[in-house]
Order: sequence, then structure tokens, then C-alpha cells
Amino acid sequence: MPKIYEYFGFIFFFYSNEHEPIHVHVIKGGYQTVFELILMDGELQEIRTRTEAGYLPLNEKESATAEDFIRAYYKNIVEKWMNFFVLKKRVRCTQITKKVK
Repeated sequence: MPKIYEYFGFIFFFYSNEHEPIHVHVIKGGYQTVFELILMDGELQEIRTRTEAGYLPLNEKESATAEDFIRAYYKNIVEKWMNFFVLKKRVRCTQITKKVK
């Protein structure tokens, strides 16, 4: 389970057996939501959310914060996805200490 970001109590990660579309799991305080990145020509068009079995979803405020982060860092998330799943490289967790909004 590669953890890719820590951001003010949020953990952004992939499971090691993921599938497309590119997506990231976000957990905070035992709650978890999955954010799917819908891209066209490398640009973010939409973010779709879904729940993960066995977890309650992030609340509305936390979900909005996670989505703001994903919008700000989506190119880096896609790069980490490609490095891990396509190129089979290790990815490092980055701790972000500056608010995106």
C-alpha cells in the first residue's frame, strides 16, 4: 500500500493491486473516500468520488479539502501512479505542510 501524501491529517494512498481509472484513496480518522481522476489529454476534467467497502466516507468538509488537494496536486498523483503501476518504481510519501486553499 504505497502512501503518497500526508496533508494535515489526511493520508493519500494507492493499494498495490489497483485498476483504472487512476484514483487515490484518502483516509482521515478511520474514514475513507476514493477519488477517481477523470483525465482528457492529460488534463483533469472531473473528480468522481466513491465509498470503500468497510469504511464510512469522509464528511463533506473533509471530502472538499481532499478534493482541493487533489486538484492542486493531480499531475503529481498521476506521475506517482505511472511510476508505481506502469514503470514499477517505488514512490515516496511527500508530507505537504502548506495549505492549498
